[in-house]
Amino acid sequence: MAVYINGKGNISPQKTWGDEPLLLSPLDYVGNKLTCVQPDYTEFVDVRQLRRMSRIIKMGVAAGTMALRKAGISVPDGIITGTGYGCLEDTGTFLTKMVESYESALNPTPFIQSTHNTIGSQIALLMQCQGYNQTYTQRAFSFENVLLDSILELKDNPAQSILAGGVDEITDVSHTIQERFGIYRQDSLSSLALFKSNKKGTLQGEGAAYFVLSGEKTSHCKVSLVSVATFYKPGNNLRSDIESFLKSCSLECGDDDLVLIGKSGDFSPDHEAELISSSLFPNSSRALFKHLCGEHPSASAFAFWLGARIIEEQQIPAIVLERDANRPLKNCLIYNPYFSNYHSFILLRAC
Repeated sequence: MAVYINGKGNISPQKTWGDEPLLLSPLDYVGNKLTCVQPDYTEFVDVRQLRRMSRIIKMGVAAGTMALRKAGISVPDGIITGTGYGCLEDTGTFLTKMVESYESALNPTPFIQSTHNTIGSQIALLMQCQGYNQTYTQRAFSFENVLLDSILELKDNPAQSILAGGVDEITDVSHTIQERFGIYRQDSLSSLALFKSNKKGTLQGEGAAYFVLSGEKTSHCKVSLVSVATFYKPGNNLRSDIESFLKSCSLECGDDDLVLIGKSGDFSPDHEAELISSSLFPNSSRALFKHLCGEHPSASAFAFWLGARIIEEQQIPAIVLERDANRPLKNCLIYNPYFSNYHSFILLRAC
């Protein structure tokens, strides 16, 4: 069945909210982390409630509210959230206080708000949504599992409107810890030039993107979600897995008008992604996105937003374009490899 994207909201390291044209003025970052450009949250949440919210909750609530407003809905039938790391700021605050206070006289609020499902719960509380509420924390497959769950829910009841999203944040503590693994670049002077040099390491990112998904199409809907597939450490089977996935969608490899590839700037996994994309999709337009949002477990949610916007506008922004095949943009395949182990595919289609 077709799952229609009736509303979108995205807070990212780019100005992806408001009425500005798609990626008209992309932002460039120096260093190895890309943090979100945040809106005026008082447009979405009462100022008194904002005082009690950590940054990731503000981002999630605002992105969810944006999507619902675009869809013309005040209360969704369900909320499904994906996050790889959860509420890191509150987790760090609680653990720090626990050490400093020798595990006594602790403020319970950071602990309560440190759980992964806090984001979806806060959205539900603010909107008085008493329907289905689920949070997925399957690392780089978290957002993909959100989409799979949404498809299953809408198969049972197509009339529902599900608020589905992916959220992750950067904190100073988490960034310092992950830097020790050597996965981030140490000499990045321009995030927009990420793919112009073959080096080891990527840039850390963050973001919050929510979408209103339904089995019923609204008058302004132009894009539908066709299918989702995930493969963990597929090895030499990845090519056949991709072909099987596309066949299940009644497509061949050459039928994809645009392939949105999650290259991260890290030479080794990017080389693997390039071999696959050039051999399986030689006649498709190809575009990149992680120089705009950074690498993080929910980066595919940013790609989902970007792919939907590109189909809507029938134009690929120059800042993401890698190869232009000059084809009408009907089918968009999002291919997101995450540190060589996680490979996900999301197919979008114009409707």
